[in-house]
Amino acid sequence: MTPENPYVKQFPDLLQGKTLLYCHGFASSGQSGTVARLRTVFPNTRILAPDLPVHPAEAMTLLRTLCRQEQPDVILGTSMGGMYCEQLYGYDRICVNPALEMGETMRQHGMTGTQQFQNPRQDGIQEFYVDKQLIKEYKEQSEQRFTPPASEGAISTSSESTSPFSKQVWGLFGDHDTTVDTYDLFRAHYPQAIRFHGEHRMDDRSFMHSVVPVLRWIDDAQEHRQRPIVYIGVETLADAYQHPAPSMQKAVRLLIERYQVYFVADDSRPHADVQQWLYDHVNVPAWHHVVFTERRDLLYGDYLIAKVQEADAMATFLHFGSDQFKSWDDLIDYFLLLGGQ
Repeated sequence: MTPENPYVKQFPDLLQGKTLLYCHGFASSGQSGTVARLRTVFPNTRILAPDLPVHPAEAMTLLRTLCRQEQPDVILGTSMGGMYCEQLYGYDRICVNPALEMGETMRQHGMTGTQQFQNPRQDGIQEFYVDKQLIKEYKEQSEQRFTPPASEGAISTSSESTSPFSKQVWGLFGDHDTTVDTYDLFRAHYPQAIRFHGEHRMDDRSFMHSVVPVLRWIDDAQEHRQRPIVYIGVETLADAYQHPAPSMQKAVRLLIERYQVYFVADDSRPHADVQQWLYDHVNVPAWHHVVFTERRDLLYGDYLIAKVQEADAMATFLHFGSDQFKSWDDLIDYFLLLGGQ
């Protein structure tokens, strides 16, 4: 963690030597708090964060020019910037609370008249004016969503699309966002749509717990990186009252930094109940990382954390609740000593 902020942690090895292009939200700039957070968390990543023009066509021209010139490894966009991000086809990208119906959002929230920029801009301009014509421009730009050039291939309208193109974009949607909710619209076209615990404007905690894990998955895929696998029995995660066990969430956050983590539940347990508990208390790291099985001995990996040992397990068994691993704090110490092995 940084001395100034207990929630923010630096990851010098994540996205190391790569370029990340950030697309800011409405009335913001490339000097926003999100940009400062990105540069703190990823000190060895080149962060491009231009001030976007107010007119959407000009903004898209600038972003497409930057993409051609800089070839970013990842594009991250928030709100209005998430709308732009989705349309920058051919790149790995994350759309956070994307305003995919930007014109309608502006109309619903009365975003007309003189507007103040929320952050300083390099041109020194502090305000701009929104009229019906500008709202129309945003509406027209938002209607270009999900329409990549023919050379990129069409996007399936099925939410189960498995085309490589659809796998290049992720959507993150705050479950307390009262400004924009385009989850269903996004999910109808892209399979990688995830709800995270947070509001429309991301804070340090929601950024670290949602954006960073997805950036790690993208970086691993780009590098063809194979991390050691840790399976965690869901019975170890909660106490007798189904509250998170002490230090469990801290342990999961530490483990996902070095390992590929999966959560294992007996197939006889109600799947929806397990998924809901993991959504509530683990959230993004558990997305598509849950295994339901009655045969844990068939799980092939490096470590299995569980309360009951499986005969002939194909992973090093760590007996949760034993004298050696009485608590998650004991497991934290164990894995810190391993150093990612």
